[in-house]
Amino acid sequence: MTPKLALTPPSRPRAERFRRGANAAYHRDCALNGERLRRRMTRYACTPGKMWPMEANPWLRESSIKVFTAEERPELWELARSLFEGIWPEYNHHGNYTGRYFGALVPRHARFQVLLYDTDKGCIAARGRAIPFRWDGSLEDLPAGIDAVGLRAVDDPRPPTALSALAAEVAGAQQGRGLSRLVIEAMAAAAREADLAPLVAPVRPSWKDRYPLTPIDRYAAWKRSDGLPLDPWLRVHARLGATILRSEPRSLQIEAPVAEWERWTEMTFPEDGEYVFPSGLAPLRVRDGIGHYWEPNVWMLHEL
Repeated sequence: MTPKLALTPPSRPRAERFRRGANAAYHRDCALNGERLRRRMTRYACTPGKMWPMEANPWLRESSIKVFTAEERPELWELARSLFEGIWPEYNHHGNYTGRYFGALVPRHARFQVLLYDTDKGCIAARGRAIPFRWDGSLEDLPAGIDAVGLRAVDDPRPPTALSALAAEVAGAQQGRGLSRLVIEAMAAAAREADLAPLVAPVRPSWKDRYPLTPIDRYAAWKRSDGLPLDPWLRVHARLGATILRSEPRSLQIEAPVAEWERWTEMTFPEDGEYVFPSGLAPLRVRDGIGHYWEPNVWMLHEL
């Protein structure tokens, strides 16, 4: 999800960037140098079932795409602030809780925010946003979706043990180049550099809006004849070796007056009931002048 953020380049001393009470040893390691990140990517051989390292990808080696973090290039991150807003449905900008955790990414977790920059075209091609959180690796301790993982990350003072992707965004003019895969690989490399494992993702299936009445667990189980997921975005993760942990029917909450929903969707909701709306992954429930929506996601696990 992509709320409108006020991204501020990190300018204060490192020790002042993080809230009081955070684990000091962890934060001393949070100065990620972009060149170190790229060197780290080259050290990992492609292993069956594991993430393919970015620089081991022959296509990337021969391309003009370079990877930077928000910590290394804060000015590029600032330029990217409004570049990706149009790729999301309007309603996705209005989550009840998204502002709390998306707003905490920079400068606090700048080392985990990645940019793909096309040096030939002189433009930002893609962006990845992720947040570290504490997880014991069990399904019982896995947060109930993107809101839950984001809120745990900002509220839990203990040092994190894993990294969760939040969004992988490709600029409209750059889509179709396979860059979304590279964004995931860049986030995986950042996780390795910080000794956080695994990388998990509450994936927003790209074709789920075509089947809004189908429960997310059934949708996530649909496969093609080759055994890969039917959904294209789930398939990208699967081709990188990711496995499905579980589906989350209530991952991101958006609750707002009907008038706001009508503005976001360009529809009219004349009475209480459930409505299918453009780009919605599940029905909108209208009751007493309020629209209630839970966006489903699918948790996927990348072993690093």
